Amino acid sequence: MQLLIEPTVLINPYYMASIILIVILVILVLWIIGGYNGLVRLKNQAKEAWADIEVQLKRRYDLIPNLVNTVKGYAAHESTAFEKVTAARAAAISASGAGDLGAKAKAEGELSGTLKSLFAVAEAYPDLKANTNFLELQRELSDTENKIQAARRFYNGTVRDLNIAIESFPTNLMAKSFGFTSMQLFDLPDNDAAQNPVEVKF
Repeated sequence: MQLLIEPTVLINPYYMASIILIVILVILVLWIIGGYNGLVRLKNQAKEAWADIEVQLKRRYDLIPNLVNTVKGYAAHESTAFEKVTAARAAAISASGAGDLGAKAKAEGELSGTLKSLFAVAEAYPDLKANTNFLELQRELSDTENKIQAARRFYNGTVRDLNIAIESFPTNLMAKSFGFTSMQLFDLPDNDAAQNPVEVKF
């Protein structure tokens, strides 16, 4: 009886090492591509979220002159309140171009405070509270305030995710290599006027 012995296949160790090296390089390249694309996606989501905030803030700025003029028609002698609202609106608009979110948040907080004082003035005039134009402006401003709050929460959540990715190892190495930087949260100052949306219901 004859035994058949199969020949042993010898694999060149250099060939095996080359295959392992190629597999490691492919995995590394795929990880870099995935990490880079993830950072780009988060950065663009944060920019889009900020654009949503700016749209709502612009809508708010556009409503304020109409609101002031409507209240002025009933309470012309309350000039101090009108001047404060107008000055706060101008400061908030100019803070938009500065690029400093801290200054922007402070200006928006001051604007919220002056709007509350304007509605406090309006509360003293029953005819004004019944005016359809005033009621419509009131409704639009309330809707805008709610949208600003929602857009701010979404923006801050997206920026938080981006900042975590930028600061976490090992994506922080990639973020530094490709020039990704942390973004600033849109936090309102610590005061009641800034933290709470303008109350426009009577």
